[in-house]
Amino acid sequence: MKQVLIQITLLLTTVQLFIACNASNQNKNVEKDSYSSLASHIPTHVLTKAEQDALTPDQVLQEFKEGNERFNAGNTTRREHSEAIRKAATGGQFPKAMVLSCLDSRVPVEDVFDQGIGDVFVGRVAGNFVNTDLVGSMEFACKVAGAKLIIVMGHQHCGAVKGAIDDVQLGNITAMLSNIKPAVAMSQSFAGEKTSKNEAFVKLVAQNNVRNALDQIRKRSPMLKEMEAKGEIKMVGAFYTLRTGKLEFTN
Repeated sequence: MKQVLIQITLLLTTVQLFIACNASNQNKNVEKDSYSSLASHIPTHVLTKAEQDALTPDQVLQEFKEGNERFNAGNTTRREHSEAIRKAATGGQFPKAMVLSCLDSRVPVEDVFDQGIGDVFVGRVAGNFVNTDLVGSMEFACKVAGAKLIIVMGHQHCGAVKGAIDDVQLGNITAMLSNIKPAVAMSQSFAGEKTSKNEAFVKLVAQNNVRNALDQIRKRSPMLKEMEAKGEIKMVGAFYTLRTGKLEFTN
């Protein structure tokens, strides 16, 4: 009798293990099917030349504003980047805009505007100032590659702006910061404490630095200035707040 009970127990254990394994496999298949279904709905589209040509500068600016709203709301677009990379590699590039941003690692440009691969040219330098290389890059982006919008984007707590305010003397950084000094001079009418410890003053200098960059683009590039005058492109400034992820746009 004892041996019979042992055999029955072993049989029941085997049956339970079989049921558990079968259920686990079914769950894995459901998860796999669900993932496959989700992946099939993730956008992989890369902008075409015809679509780029159909866009106006105002449409692109509005799209970037709405993208920042999605970024703030946590509703950014899901994208299948690996597939988009393959499409972009074979179909060429037709971005909507060129963004000049600071080097700061806390400002993820494509994410801030909820844009994907192939949607935006990005130029980065500490303090988002303008030089010949960047202006040339903008000319390529707009005149050659067809981008419709240039955004110069400064940001809150910019270390380069603070360095320019403090007149930092350190290696090549000193020469680099000289590009931001005009914005410091533009901000001298500020009524409060004009130091890097005053967040309001730092913000004003950062905003004036954006304005100065836009002025420099128009002065250094008759090509871009003419395109802007004809309505072929638009040039705007933006200020990014690190605490909120929100952008303030200026013309």
